[in-house]
Amino acid sequence: MYSHVTAGTNDIERSRAFYDATLGALGFVRRWDFPASSGYAPQGEMRPQYWILRPFDENPARAGNGVMPGFLALDRAAVDAFYRAALAHGGQDEGPPGLRPHYHPHYYGAYVRDPDGNKLCACCHQPYPGDK
Repeated sequence: MYSHVTAGTNDIERSRAFYDATLGALGFVRRWDFPASSGYAPQGEMRPQYWILRPFDENPARAGNGVMPGFLALDRAAVDAFYRAALAHGGQDEGPPGLRPHYHPHYYGAYVRDPDGNKLCACCHQPYPGDK
């Protein structure tokens, strides 16, 4: 379990709109707001946290090569909702929702980039009702 993850942004208001919708689809809510940052956590919880922020060194934010937080979704419908919300709020497709059996038989995930280019994943590891 992690405490928190941060992602840089060059436009905090644009990122707030993106993450309110995208992480909201997974049950996260924006709990903290500061002029240059906002923090999200699961509804009713304090951790884990996901923060968006302007970089402390005041240089432009850049997406990390090989960095990708994977958010656990309760079911496949939440993965689908995450993906739709991301694309509707300025995100880019990096892999539509679907099974990835090369990970394991029930791995269902979707991959997007936020408006600043940060890569995100939502995934569910549960079998679909009726699957064996």
